[in-house]
Amino acid sequence: MDQSLTLGLAAGLLALAAFAGWRGARPPNPHKGPRLVPWRFIMVTAVAILLPLLVHLASLYGLRRDQG
Repeated sequence: MDQSLTLGLAAGLLALAAFAGWRGARPPNPHKGPRLVPWRFIMVTAVAILLPLLVHLASLYGLRRDQG
């Protein structure tokens, strides 16, 4: 993957995680009925996918573990 695709995916996942975190933190409204979208699970999944992308970005920018 090149840098622009990785940055785009990372930005999209970060926005999705922030939106899902905001929606998951809202108090339940019993008048509207139960929540049918698992917002907290979506947030955790987006962050779990974001972490390897950040490691990939770091390697694209020249950060290596084997350097002293």
